[in-house]
Amino acid sequence: MRRFWRRSEADHVSAGEVAAAAAEPHGARVEPDPTAAAFFDVDNTMMRGASIYYFARGLAARKLFTLRDLAMFAWGQAAFRLRGTENAEHIGTAKEAALAFVAGQKVEDLVRLSEEIYDEVMADRIWSGTRALALQHLDAGQQVWLVTATPVEVARIIAARLGLTGALGTVAETRDGVYTGRLVGNLLHGPAKAEAVRALAQREGLDLARCSAYSDSLNDLPMLNAVGHPHAVNPDPRLREHAKTHGWPIHDFRTARKVTMVAIPAAAGAGALAGGVAAGIALRRHYRA
Repeated sequence: MRRFWRRSEADHVSAGEVAAAAAEPHGARVEPDPTAAAFFDVDNTMMRGASIYYFARGLAARKLFTLRDLAMFAWGQAAFRLRGTENAEHIGTAKEAALAFVAGQKVEDLVRLSEEIYDEVMADRIWSGTRALALQHLDAGQQVWLVTATPVEVARIIAARLGLTGALGTVAETRDGVYTGRLVGNLLHGPAKAEAVRALAQREGLDLARCSAYSDSLNDLPMLNAVGHPHAVNPDPRLREHAKTHGWPIHDFRTARKVTMVAIPAAAGAGALAGGVAAGIALRRHYRA
């Protein structure tokens, strides 16, 4: 039977508040400009491709995922980009993928694997240009936070490796150090990101009119509109057009080939799925051999 999910404004607020409450500054607090901060999306903004997909590939390499798991997970993570807009059925699919991904796993194991897989797979996929933008804010004495639908434990590792203040991410419920398979709040996506930024700003005493936000996707428009200085980074076609119309800065660190691969939402989603299947087939052949 086909299932449908309804998302209300309360869902977005809940997810945002939960993400902000779970946010833990990683390094020493900066003081020169304490009321300003910068918020960076991760996938295709700070990093080429989807961070959670790379993590799934790392688990597959450790025989913790099957071919079917990896393909289904890639499809769930690609759902948002296949149509470029929030769709209740696709959101439900992505939520199920996220829950299946962490259910039964120990928190300490996920953190350890996140560190290993970042160093092995993700580090080389960080956009140096985007990281330079983040470092400019740090040099100005401002906090810099990642804001992503990726599980917060993975997001924190990325932020720590990049020397950023911390990360806002999707929060999974735990019991006795093990993930239950349920989320606290909801996926940190779309309007929920904006609510997380607002909640964190209230907690940290930030003036959002002085803050900056960076993203590649029109799905993050609520977050971009929540700050005084929005930026488009490696933007999809719709965000690029919106940024041009409103005079927002546009930063594009892709080569022409990468623009073709990344900029079109449908192509990006299909590519992630195909990559997952190919990786799974290769791994399975390797293990059988």
